[in-house]
Amino acid sequence: MEELEKRKRQPLERNPNPCPLYRKCGGCQLQNMSYPRQLHWKQELVERLLGRFHKVNPIVGMKYPYHYRNKVQAAFALNKKKQIISGVYQASTHRVVPVESCMIEDETADQIVGTIRKLMKDFRMEPYNEDTGRGLVRHVLVKRGFVSGQVMVVMVTSSPILPSKNNFVKALRKAHPEITTILQNVNNRPTSMVLGDFEKVLYGPGYIEEALCGCVFRISAKSFYQINPVQTEVLYDKAIALAGLTGKETVLDAYCGTGTIGLIAAKRGAGHVIGVELNRDAVRDAISNAKRNGIKNVYFYNADAGDFLSAMADEGESVNVVLMDPPRAGSDERFLTSLVALSPNKIVYISCNPETLQRDLHFLVRAGYKVKEIQPVDMFPHTNHVETVVLMSKVQE
Repeated sequence: MEELEKRKRQPLERNPNPCPLYRKCGGCQLQNMSYPRQLHWKQELVERLLGRFHKVNPIVGMKYPYHYRNKVQAAFALNKKKQIISGVYQASTHRVVPVESCMIEDETADQIVGTIRKLMKDFRMEPYNEDTGRGLVRHVLVKRGFVSGQVMVVMVTSSPILPSKNNFVKALRKAHPEITTILQNVNNRPTSMVLGDFEKVLYGPGYIEEALCGCVFRISAKSFYQINPVQTEVLYDKAIALAGLTGKETVLDAYCGTGTIGLIAAKRGAGHVIGVELNRDAVRDAISNAKRNGIKNVYFYNADAGDFLSAMADEGESVNVVLMDPPRAGSDERFLTSLVALSPNKIVYISCNPETLQRDLHFLVRAGYKVKEIQPVDMFPHTNHVETVVLMSKVQE
C-alpha cells in the first residue's frame, strides 16, 4: 500500500532517453514515459477496468526493466543501397526497421543476429524478398535461457538448401561459443507466419532447457515459453500462492501449453494436477517436462478445454482449483459455462488482457463467484500490455 501511494506521488515525467526507434518500430508504445509513469498508467488501466470487482493491489514492476526478452525474432531485407539489414517490421507493415540493439531484447541475442547479418554477406546469402519470392533468409530466431545460459539459433529460410552449411555453422559458433544448438526451419509459403513446418538440426540437441520456479523446461523452436522469465516467476509464484495448496487439492490447468504452471503447482503442494491443451505438440512437450522433473502427480490430456470440463461435470467429477491462462481473446462463453458447471471452489485466472478479463469476470460473478484478489504484474515494460492474476472463490449458498 505504501509503495502504491509513493508511486502516485512521484512526478509523471517523460522518459529523458527514449529509444530512438520507438516511433518507427511501434513495439514499445510507452517509450515516451519514464518507467514510474508507465507503472502508474498500467495501474490506472487495471483499476479502471477491474476496480469494480475488488480493490487492485499495487502493480509489481521490474527493478531493471530492460533487455528482459529471452526470445528475439529478426527479419531481414536489403536497403536502398543493397546492403543487408535486420530488425523488426514497422507497425502494421512488412517494412523492416533496422535494429542494431534493442532496449528490451536480450543483448546476447542481438549480437548473434548482428553476426549472422555479416556472415550472410560473406556466404552470399540473400535476404528473402516477399514481393519477388527470391532470396534465402527470411528470419532468425534466437532463444536464450537466462538461468541455464543455453542459446538456440533458428535460421528460417525459403529453401531447404543452405549453402556451405557446415562452414556457416562453424563460423557462427566460433564467433559465439555460447550457442548450444542451431536449427534450420524451412518456410516457403507466402505467409506472415515466421516458422514453417519442416526443420532440421544443424548443431546440438535441437532444443534448450531453462529453469523456472524450481522446475526445468525443454524449449523447442516452436514451443511457447514466457518472454520475460524474471516477471514470469513473480506471476507464477503469486498464482500458486493464491491457489492456497495444502497437498489435498485436485488442480485443473486449463490451456496448460507445455505444462509450466501445472508442473509448478504439482511440485508445490497440489494433490494431483490435470493439464488440458488443444495443441498436440505442446502436450508432448508437457509430458516430456514432467518426466524431466520427476513429477508423477500430473496428467496431461490433448483436448479442447471447454469440452473436457463439460465432460468432467457430466460424469460427476470435481476439482478444487482451476488455473486458467487463456490467450489475449480471453475465454469463450462455452468454456466459461463448462467451468461453472464443474463448480471448482477456486479459480485462479491469469490474463494478458484486462479488457477480456473484465468481460469474463462479469460472467463468472453472475454465475456465483466472488473476486477475492487482483494482482497486476508488469511483464512487458515499455509496452501497453499488462498481466493480471485474479483469485475467485465460489459463493457459498
